[in-house]
Amino acid sequence: MMKPDRKQNRTSVLLLLFIGGVLLLVLCFLASLKFGPAAIGWRTLFEAAFQPEGDSKEALYVRTLRLPRAVLSAIVGALLALAGLLTQLATKNPLASPHVFGINAGASLAVVSGLVFLPAASLLASIGLAFAGALFGALFIWLLAGSGPRQYVTLALAGISIHFLFASLTEGAMILASYSTESMISWLVGSVNHADWQDVRLLAPVLGAGFVLVCCLAPSLRLLELDDEVAVGLGSKLHALRALSMLLVVLFAGSAVAVCGPIGFVCLIVPHIARALMGRGASLNALVPFTALLGSLLLLAADVLGRWIAFPFESPVGIVTALVGAPAFLYLARRQGGMTR
Repeated sequence: MMKPDRKQNRTSVLLLLFIGGVLLLVLCFLASLKFGPAAIGWRTLFEAAFQPEGDSKEALYVRTLRLPRAVLSAIVGALLALAGLLTQLATKNPLASPHVFGINAGASLAVVSGLVFLPAASLLASIGLAFAGALFGALFIWLLAGSGPRQYVTLALAGISIHFLFASLTEGAMILASYSTESMISWLVGSVNHADWQDVRLLAPVLGAGFVLVCCLAPSLRLLELDDEVAVGLGSKLHALRALSMLLVVLFAGSAVAVCGPIGFVCLIVPHIARALMGRGASLNALVPFTALLGSLLLLAADVLGRWIAFPFESPVGIVTALVGAPAFLYLARRQGGMTR
């Protein structure tokens, strides 16, 4: 049992982590509003935020372009981070994520197919298609993995194979339909450049309801980290819990992909960063909100950085997350390989 002083110190550390994360998130949010190809002063930001009747061109630019982009980046970052955490818990694989497992690729294939063959489809219809594609990808991978003691290893191999298959089919559909527009290519990389308030209104309820549900499930989700036999022995309905977790992964990842494209590596590396900062044995009650906070922070920071890589042009946020995430993935893969020898 943890001693009172030690428990108090741990609580203080967690509180400092959350306060520091929130402060960094606010700074990145302000940087997202201020910095970019168009120069925006602090007075204009104040006018845009606190004087809705202000009709200057700069304030209107902030309210209609930069503000929804910043809000959407925070929402999508949290969705992807939570999807990654749930995937790693459900599959018992620290290298698992919706991107690596082909779920994002399934959602992308469904959305692109809808845009190619149903060009008049609404954003809500695209989200529905993305959810269906992500669900199909997840079910297909689980069926390929089968059951048995090596199921979790097979899941990773099947997920990577399906990811490349769906990505190839997506590119093939675009080529056959001559639908390779600049905006579509940017979307396939992962981008928040064309965010608007409609995107925010569609994704905010998904994050709100999903976050509450994950927090309510947090005590039960801890059982997913145990051996299956032990969890079942404790009376856990393990298969139902794992299925619900993956359904939430499909919802989070599919919604984010439908709006912003398959942004990679956020869902993989953010849960590891959260666990590293909070320490081993961190409670899921604290890990879930902290992971969502770090996801928002990372994607906001990546979006701001993407505006300066090729200034005055803007790079899609997916390029920045790939530049950060690819080395992180190799490091994690090497570390996990070393631990399992």
